[in-house]
Amino acid sequence: MEPTDNTDPDSTGRGAQRRNWAGFWLLGLCNNFAYVVMLSAAHDILKKQESQNATASNSVTLAVDIQAGNSSNSSSYDCNPVSTAAVLLADILPTLVIKLFAPFVIHKLPYGVRVLFCVVMAATSFLLVSFSSAVWMSILGVVFASISAGLGELSFLSLTVYFSRAVLGGWGSGTGGAGVAGSLLYSGLIQAGLSPRITLLIMLVVPLAMLVSYFFLLVPPPSFPQWKSSDSEYSAVGSEERRQLMDDSPENRTARLLTFTEKLQVIRGLLKFILPLGLVYFAEYFINQGLMELLFFRPFFLTHADQYRWYQTLYQVGVLFSRSSLCCVKIRKLWALSLLQVVNAVFLLFAVRYLFLPSAWLVFVIVLYEGLLGGAAYVNTFYFISKETEDRYREFAMAAASVGDSLGIALAGLAAFPVHRYFCSL
Repeated sequence: MEPTDNTDPDSTGRGAQRRNWAGFWLLGLCNNFAYVVMLSAAHDILKKQESQNATASNSVTLAVDIQAGNSSNSSSYDCNPVSTAAVLLADILPTLVIKLFAPFVIHKLPYGVRVLFCVVMAATSFLLVSFSSAVWMSILGVVFASISAGLGELSFLSLTVYFSRAVLGGWGSGTGGAGVAGSLLYSGLIQAGLSPRITLLIMLVVPLAMLVSYFFLLVPPPSFPQWKSSDSEYSAVGSEERRQLMDDSPENRTARLLTFTEKLQVIRGLLKFILPLGLVYFAEYFINQGLMELLFFRPFFLTHADQYRWYQTLYQVGVLFSRSSLCCVKIRKLWALSLLQVVNAVFLLFAVRYLFLPSAWLVFVIVLYEGLLGGAAYVNTFYFISKETEDRYREFAMAAASVGDSLGIALAGLAAFPVHRYFCSL
């Protein structure tokens, strides 16, 4: 059996390295693109459905109010009827479930099949929401986008072990770019006069770009198991080869199957990475979904909806810059990033309660800084997991650690509900 290490000359040439970096950048962009776009698109479709049917359910009205930034009460915070955390939970829970359970069984599914499944899920999400004629269809479209993003993230992070560690920088930068590109492209096409349906149909080019990036741009080593599962690859070798696969050399780091007990041991060792990553994402999504909509300044030249939109955009810009920084700076002190993000959350919580911030301009700076911390925590976490994890555990570790950010986001969504209710009752 040929080695899976990236010492093969065909896969380590300068041209191949550039292609692989670009390929992972595009995979990161495409993987998160539907996830970023789908929320706004689903709300636009729901708004259209509501206008066509005056007896639409309250859940539709609430979702529209969240997106449009409408207020339905007299609170001094100009509150929406329901926290935006409600939409966040609908968007993150399918991803969380996949990341919790898939790492234990995903090795049975070849990478080629996984990518095709993610592409189908993403394309289906665009089609479902664009042609939606009922609320449940729009929600199902969001769920499909979440499934595609969750399975894609843990699969592509595992895939990086077959390439130079530098591709992690490309992946991180691409996922950061998805937030900015997705929101700006969707908003720009709508602003140009296109309907949400036509805009979403145009975006079907994104799943196609994922196919091209994976199957035609990447240059994997010859031994890469494109259409074989780890089970079949390992069981097909003879006893002598199997003995060789049991060693810990980098050449055989991805070939040996792990037992369930070994996987639990790996997860225990990953807690030093998963916990700070989860705390970073808990703090920043508590800000994004629990506090941002309450940071409304008047008088100001931007409306409440415009202020909230710019908060989110600047946050994504910060994420893009920091996730693209791996080639320039590496930060090993992940707990420091977590604590700084918690300080941000506590500061803004007091700012919402006591209203001592003078202007939205200061919040713009803070949320940009928030995005820088979050993006840096993400890309450095997976870089150091790749660097410090034993070779034979690395593929599983990269997939299992991806649960950290999703778990933090889900907990932030739950925590944001009582906070929103408390402030809106004042």
